[in-house]
Amino acid sequence: MTIHIGAEPGAIAETVLMPGDPLRARWAAETFLDDPVCINQIRGMLGYTGTWRGHRVTIHGSGMGMPSLSIYANELIRDYGARTLIRVGSAGAMQRDVGLRDIVLAQTASTLSTPSRGMLREIGFAPCADFGLLSAAHAAGHARGARLHVGGIYSSDVFYDERPDLNEIMTRHGILCVEMEAAELYILAARHKVRALAVLTISDHLLTGEKLDAQARERSFGEMIEIALAAAFDG
Repeated sequence: MTIHIGAEPGAIAETVLMPGDPLRARWAAETFLDDPVCINQIRGMLGYTGTWRGHRVTIHGSGMGMPSLSIYANELIRDYGARTLIRVGSAGAMQRDVGLRDIVLAQTASTLSTPSRGMLREIGFAPCADFGLLSAAHAAGHARGARLHVGGIYSSDVFYDERPDLNEIMTRHGILCVEMEAAELYILAARHKVRALAVLTISDHLLTGEKLDAQARERSFGEMIEIALAAAFDG
C-alpha cells in the first residue's frame, strides 16, 4: 500500500490504463475486463484489475491535471511495478480537420510546465510516446476503421485558460488538441524507463465550439479503450 493507493502487493498489473475520471475507470473495467476487482478507492480514486483476452490489466483513475496524475503514476511505477501506462481521456480539438469522436494518438506533448519542471530546470525536454505503443495503436485504430490523427498535442496546466493567444500559437504550429495530463506521464515514463502513450477522444472543439453530450461521450469513448488495450499487448 502507498499513501494514495490501497492495493495489496501484486494486485496491480504491469499494464495500466489511466482515465482521469475514477467513474470512467469503473465503467471501462466493468465494460471491457473479465472479472474486474476493485483494488483501490482511497480518496474516491477507483482502480480495478481484471483480464482482457487473457491479459492482466489494471484500469486506475489519475484525477484531473498533471500534479494529480504525477502522484498516481509515480506510485504505480515505483511501488507496484507498472511497466506500460496508457492515458485514455478526452481532449479539445485545435485543428479544423480534427472532428468530434476522432481519436488522437499523442506522438509528443508540448506544455508550459509540469510537476517535473523543478527537476528539469532550464532544459526544454521533449516528452514523447513509446514508439512501439504508438505504432500498435495506429494499427489497431485502422483495423477498427477509426478516424485517427497522430501528432503533437498540448498538455495544459489550467482548465479555465484565458490565453487565446497561446491557443492560436498552438493551432498555428499544428498541435492537434489540448488535454491536461500526457506531458507529465511521458516525462515520468522516460525517467523510469517504462512505456507510455496517450489515446484521446475528441469531446469538444476549440475552434467551432462543438461538443459531445454525456451520452455521446460514453458511446464514443469505448473505441478509445479498445484501441488502448490492443496497443498494450501488440506494441
